[in-house]
Amino acid sequence: MNYAITKTESAAERTQNMADLTVVGGAGHVGIPLVLAFTQAGLTVNVHDRNKEVLSLLQSGKLPFIEHGAAPLLTKALANNQLVFTSSPDAIGPSGPVIVTIGTPVDEFLNPVQAAVQKCIDDLLPHMSDDQLLVLRSTVYPGTTEWLDSYLKRLGRKIKVAFCPERVVQGNGIKELGEMPQIISGTSQEAEREAIALFSQISPEVIILKPIEAELAKLFNNAYRYIEFAATNQFYSIAKSAGADYQAILKAMKHNYPRAKNFPGPGFSAGPCLFKDTMQLAAYARTQFGLGHAAMQANEGLVLQLVDDLRRAYDISTMTVGLLGMAFKAEIDDTRASLSYKLKRTLKTCAKDVLTTDAFVTTDPSLLPLDQVVARSDILILCAPHSAYADADLKGKPVVDVWGFLKNANVVS
Repeated sequence: MNYAITKTESAAERTQNMADLTVVGGAGHVGIPLVLAFTQAGLTVNVHDRNKEVLSLLQSGKLPFIEHGAAPLLTKALANNQLVFTSSPDAIGPSGPVIVTIGTPVDEFLNPVQAAVQKCIDDLLPHMSDDQLLVLRSTVYPGTTEWLDSYLKRLGRKIKVAFCPERVVQGNGIKELGEMPQIISGTSQEAEREAIALFSQISPEVIILKPIEAELAKLFNNAYRYIEFAATNQFYSIAKSAGADYQAILKAMKHNYPRAKNFPGPGFSAGPCLFKDTMQLAAYARTQFGLGHAAMQANEGLVLQLVDDLRRAYDISTMTVGLLGMAFKAEIDDTRASLSYKLKRTLKTCAKDVLTTDAFVTTDPSLLPLDQVVARSDILILCAPHSAYADADLKGKPVVDVWGFLKNANVVS
């Protein structure tokens, strides 16, 4: 008995009677692992999302994107009637915690758009009661949690507000939710206690911080990772300009040298979080975050450098370039903020043609099968190091591999 999406008056009643909690944005990349982690803990969850198409897909037992370990949990949750699917704010029940997975985007000037969070909360408020716990889950601009608490109080509302940031790696969220500590913060002791009780059901450990500390911890984690990638990408560029093999250098640096064991390799650093969160931190620091801006230049600039290198080495105006992997990282199907598409747009201005393929992505109608891209291209670029390309027959075509991933291909510098 899985209730269909409905706009009728009974939606709120069904949610109230069935769901232990609501996850707003529950059909998204942050929401689905969280929803299924709570069902695994025995709870019934209201999966609330505006995307009715994706809700219907979930209701049919299918996942809209790659999330390892999610399929059997979804099947089990549906069989046990642990999921309620809703798309209208009036279906938010007046009891049970409400977790909001809507984060703060950045605009074209790289400034945070806090209005996105406020709009989401404003839509929910008429359907929430003052004794409910409201949890912000995705990245927010520092100070947002306390601002929201003050905003609600100005409206005469007594909703308990917490910020409990999501920190899992995409594609492995379910696994990491059960293994990693959960940072908890609340604007009151009561909110903090209820958030601890909620997340202790799915997390092995909780860490208590003040809201501003939790917000900065989330941003610092992602900005630091982005800076790490920038460092190795900058080193790659320096080695390349010197005619040196950066992969050989990196291997020597890390061999039996414990302080370098976690040093990342070069490649396209992208996706919906690292760049955005680094820019939010820069905005909060009143642009006095030189490391963040330098990281952006190194990571975003790698694509432009790659094109410049190609133009110096080849007459690419007469060549068809094939791009292997359009997802923003390996082994997933998410193209959000993928630098592969920045590379494609840049090459379109100077190459004869650009062809693209991906082993996982299904949302881009311009993608071609791998064998067609290989056959029709004069030169290939490995953009996302999917395992499917490790031993693929690239027909001896020259291939640019920034990642140092391919072992038996005709790799060119």
